[in-house]
Amino acid sequence: MPRVLYTYFRSSASYRVRIALRLKGLEVEQRFINIAPGATEQLRPEYAALNPQQLVPLLVDGDDFALSQSLAILEYLEELQPQPALLPRDPRGRARVRGLALIAAADGHPLIVPRVRNYLEKEMKADETARNRWLAHWTMRALEAIEGHLARESETGKFCHGEAPTIADICLASQVIGALAYFSCDTKGVPSVMRIYGQCMEIEAFAKAHPLKQPH
Repeated sequence: MPRVLYTYFRSSASYRVRIALRLKGLEVEQRFINIAPGATEQLRPEYAALNPQQLVPLLVDGDDFALSQSLAILEYLEELQPQPALLPRDPRGRARVRGLALIAAADGHPLIVPRVRNYLEKEMKADETARNRWLAHWTMRALEAIEGHLARESETGKFCHGEAPTIADICLASQVIGALAYFSCDTKGVPSVMRIYGQCMEIEAFAKAHPLKQPH
């Protein structure tokens, strides 16, 4: 069975996995699952059987292994194909990279996903202006926290940690795309973040995996 990635073009979490697959030169068949607000494709029993959380991304590798959650998939790909490395070799470096990645992937991103926007609209009766204010606020809070680390810590280099992209840069790029392409945030207050984002987007794996360059 081919390696299959269930994905959605606008999904920031799916973007992270697409970047890592490209960086590591791993082939994958992409299957698209519509998770937009109001969509029901991810609720189909056949997909729920693969992924009880009914979200994307989902990586199916072989007949009996399905893995959800983008950071778990990135760690799996790192062990499957160690080069180019997306985690530093030293324990402190690895911990720092994981910490930076989690600010975006675990603190910022979960507050702006379609199911949260849907709940804000249908259950909390938030109008479009209020929803957009929520989305921009939490997107920027994550980027501001990352900026605080990048601006003051000596391990910051050309990228978040040193001179090569890591999992931290993958997560940073996914968060910035949300800020720029989806929520029209003012990012002037996070110059280190934007400098590194610019470096990332010069890399083919980041640029070609961009959400707005995917079929849909």
